Amino acid sequence: MTKILAILGLVAVCSLTSAPAQTQGEGPAGGIRSGYGVYQTNCSGCHGNPEVQRAPDPNTLRQMSPEKIYEALTTGAMKVVGDKLSDQQKRTVAEAVSGRNLGSLESGDASHMPNQCASNPAMSDPARGAAWNGWGVDAGNSRFQTAKGAGLTADTVPRLKLKWAFGFPASVSGFGQPTVASGRIFVGSDNGYVYSLSAATGCVYWSFQAKGWVRNAVSVGPIKGHGAARYAVYFGDAKANIYAVDAQSGKLLWTTRPEQHYTARSTGSPTFYEGRLYVPISLWEEFQASTPEYPCCTFRGSVAALDANTGEQIWKTYTIAEEPKPTRKNSKGTQLYAPAGASVWNAPTVDAHRHAIYFGTGDSETEPAEKTSDAVMALDLNTGKVLWVYQSQADDAWLNGCTGATKPENCPNVVGPDWDIGSSPILRTLPGGKRMVVAGTKNAVVFALDPDRNGALLWSSSIADKPRTGIVWGGTADERYGYWGLSGGGVAAVQLATGERTWFVPAEGARIGNAAAAASIPGVAFIGGTDGKLRALATADGHKLWEVDTAREFETVNKVAAKGGSITAAGPVVAGGMVFVGSGYGFTGDKIGNVLLAFGVQ
Repeated sequence: MTKILAILGLVAVCSLTSAPAQTQGEGPAGGIRSGYGVYQTNCSGCHGNPEVQRAPDPNTLRQMSPEKIYEALTTGAMKVVGDKLSDQQKRTVAEAVSGRNLGSLESGDASHMPNQCASNPAMSDPARGAAWNGWGVDAGNSRFQTAKGAGLTADTVPRLKLKWAFGFPASVSGFGQPTVASGRIFVGSDNGYVYSLSAATGCVYWSFQAKGWVRNAVSVGPIKGHGAARYAVYFGDAKANIYAVDAQSGKLLWTTRPEQHYTARSTGSPTFYEGRLYVPISLWEEFQASTPEYPCCTFRGSVAALDANTGEQIWKTYTIAEEPKPTRKNSKGTQLYAPAGASVWNAPTVDAHRHAIYFGTGDSETEPAEKTSDAVMALDLNTGKVLWVYQSQADDAWLNGCTGATKPENCPNVVGPDWDIGSSPILRTLPGGKRMVVAGTKNAVVFALDPDRNGALLWSSSIADKPRTGIVWGGTADERYGYWGLSGGGVAAVQLATGERTWFVPAEGARIGNAAAAASIPGVAFIGGTDGKLRALATADGHKLWEVDTAREFETVNKVAAKGGSITAAGPVVAGGMVFVGSGYGFTGDKIGNVLLAFGVQ
């Protein structure tokens, strides 16, 4: 305790020399960003600054629990700083820096839940039977479930009813996408726990506590060399730790951290393929790197290939090949760096034919913007060598807080539009045999690339009906058409052969967004909304087949007080005659919640 308070006391010294904390919005996303902003504004002048050798590095701070940080801000060594903050600001700082929610350590454990499964029979092979394994259900990240796997049709979807609800304890944001395999659900949460549940009843087999939030979809696959363990669940957390956990028991098998930058996190889902794990790495550096006290910017996005049996790194490729170097000092005397940025927010897509993976990148943080930002990149599966790059938007150097008449010195001279490719590219083969990689951008441009001609552009199509609306978490595609929800509201269908928009359904309200990842089965597309409604649309023309309002309170199988809210990021998944969706992840102004819902035909 003395050591912790001594470390936090140094934070207080740094904080007193800096500008007051700035709040950036409300809700879970706004709160997290606000916490990062308070840290970067008030603490980064010392922590992470090589000229201040007494200050512990940010990685050391991030290992502390949120309770210890909050205690120090409230009654301990940092009280002099905490007195200048609201209680909510102190909580968001504690949770953002630690990567875990206050109160989650004990309350989130499955051992305290009344709905524990009566037995834990040996798991069947995850590769057999109905499943939605990982982010996109298949290696091509199509998010399209076959008729056999779905166990649902356009005729039976209107009869979907709630079967059970599971509440995430000590949670404020239901942002984990469930994985379905071997008759079980595996799902992460913002309380730092991963849960294994029965898909049929929602009873809980086990829980595993990670070191930070787990918002990506779990991947399930075989593992060797760990005694009786046959299958593992693979995932990452808010601190960029990657885990392999025994799918049967929840026991930790291995953990590693392929990126040491203190702002690194694992937001996109790791992709499991043939004994390897392909891990995307993103950041929180850009959320408040515009503050003059922050030494902007040194993070580069990357993808690492790990041995799924051991966690050993096979290769790692940065999206920006050049290491950041000192550029200039601003008027505060803060050293600035470049190049930086191009995070990977999405699960890599596997092309077995070309022995390649494809993924989208985010914007640059520094200027000039890198040619690998806002791009689709192709890497060799074996070596990580860059095969080709297609950039959809040039000159996009962007930092949060750089809008308005007066820009901080760390900001780019010309601030880009922030048009990342945040969602996974979709690999599809058309009926005639033509293959294509289809991707979408935050300005609602969908484009197709030819993977057999080094990513040559096949077509590009703008699908929005109004400006400043786009594709964030991704669409879904069958063999002929793709379906995308838009952040500004509405759903569009696109013919894959030509890029033609074949139909568009507007949102059912002026303030409703549909940015959550879509999912589809033959004849039906499932779309979530910021209003909390999950809708099923006919893929032929977009007319509504079914709708359910998830933005309400639910009685849960584990007796946790829970409610739904906006469906904004991770989307629904379909397998074995059921639809599963997490409800309650919202950006500023959206509805927050903490529930996982399971629907089946009645």
